[in-house]
Amino acid sequence: MKSPAPAKAPKVSFKQQMLAAREEAIVQTVNRLLAEKGFEAMTVDEVAQGVGIAKASLYKHFPSKEDLAAAAMVRVLHRTQAYLDTLPAEAPPLDNLKAMVRWAMEVQLAGEMPSLPSQNSTLRANLMANGAYLDALVGVSDQLGGWIQAAQKAGQINPQIPAIAVLYTLFARACDPVLGFLQASGQYSDAQVIDWVLGTCFEGLNAR
Repeated sequence: MKSPAPAKAPKVSFKQQMLAAREEAIVQTVNRLLAEKGFEAMTVDEVAQGVGIAKASLYKHFPSKEDLAAAAMVRVLHRTQAYLDTLPAEAPPLDNLKAMVRWAMEVQLAGEMPSLPSQNSTLRANLMANGAYLDALVGVSDQLGGWIQAAQKAGQINPQIPAIAVLYTLFARACDPVLGFLQASGQYSDAQVIDWVLGTCFEGLNAR
């Protein structure tokens, strides 16, 4: 008896492809602007101009500035999860944590990492009500949290520091202004900058 043929994926219309491409262009533009100037300084007009569409067309995809930023934050979390999935499960947890932080800093120096929202911003309130964002954040946090706890158990990270504090410290490196300051000086390579900030993150400022 022949096994049934696999079901064919529904065909995507040309219009749907164009809408998806436009949406991706919008999110990429928002991501760049959030990285350059942050949520408060970014304007919807700048986004529309960057994509090359009318503001009215932009609102058909995303009804508010907060929704635009939320889409960019979801995108970067999905990108982060995709990177985490490439790290070897058998590697020491500390090595994977360092690899993740190094990757996040490389993304920031490339101008592709949106800045984190402040505690009292309208963006943060919007994100906390966004199911896609929360699901992606929980997925990334759970994986990193498991590595943090394993590294603490192995004595590689101070077990006296709550795991959540370590997690937020690592998240903050993705938006660390020190990276931009050192890059802007023009005196050091990106690799040097990343090595120094990575060292201070995991080993502190004490002489070694």
